[in-house]
Amino acid sequence: MRREQRLRKSRDFAASRREGKSWADSRLVLVTRPNGLEISRFGFVVGKRIGIAVTRNRVKRRLREAARLSKVQSGWDLVIIARKDASIADYHQLEQSMHRLMRRAGIVDTTNSNGGH
Repeated sequence: MRREQRLRKSRDFAASRREGKSWADSRLVLVTRPNGLEISRFGFVVGKRIGIAVTRNRVKRRLREAARLSKVQSGWDLVIIARKDASIADYHQLEQSMHRLMRRAGIVDTTNSNGGH
């Protein structure tokens, strides 16, 4: 995932949490907020309750790859927060969970045919 596609500043994460809308399931929480840009940006939160560093990094890698392959409309900031069940989920379960939440949020780009589902 390219640098400009990542949320990196804590104020961007805070604004998304404060102003955005959220959807959740047992593995993930998705927070969306319009950003007024030509691209969508992703941020990932994997807290210590998920497990040791190895587990947290594995979850982050899987989430980044699922986000990279997802078809998301342009102009959104998305914060993906891992819940405890994310630590025992495999890649396909996390990908399905993320895609389901994005569909519920109404931000899946159905006109774009590259990558994803």
